[in-house]
Amino acid sequence: MNKKKMSGNERRKHILQILKNSSTPITGGELAERTRVSRQVIVGDISLLKAKNEPIMATSRGYLYTERKNPECEKIIACSHTPEQTEEELNLLVDYGVTVKDVTIEHPVYGDITASIMVSNRMEVKNFITQMKTTGSPLLSELTGGIHLHTISASSNRAIDQAVAAMEKAGFLIKQDH
Repeated sequence: MNKKKMSGNERRKHILQILKNSSTPITGGELAERTRVSRQVIVGDISLLKAKNEPIMATSRGYLYTERKNPECEKIIACSHTPEQTEEELNLLVDYGVTVKDVTIEHPVYGDITASIMVSNRMEVKNFITQMKTTGSPLLSELTGGIHLHTISASSNRAIDQAVAAMEKAGFLIKQDH
């Protein structure tokens, strides 16, 4: 095994390959362990890769390379519900094969605030909800009385349409006045 230390460029290429080859997020700690550097060095490397327009997203579960080989269908939906209904809302969406990519709120001072969610199945929803509860972090939608946007994606428009119809039936979508 070659113990020679990688240069910064070599390390960033290696990190990019690790992320591209993974379908799940990889923590900064794991990347640090694999490249034999500190987590702080990884944070800097990720920032440099993002500055080169690499589509890397920082999620609550780690870093994810977001470029997909198959183009996905995407839609932004306007939602409103109580904090207690968040798990139900997310489960409803993922049950239709939809990935909930993010949540956006309109803050009176900061403007739009968007945070990554990246949940695609019930286990990921459960982990997200558990993490919110154990950290005591408020949901962004709590700052806006429940009003928020989600970017959702799926492999087909049909899956998105079915998920949106179910959200409407459940009363989670904000009705548009015509």
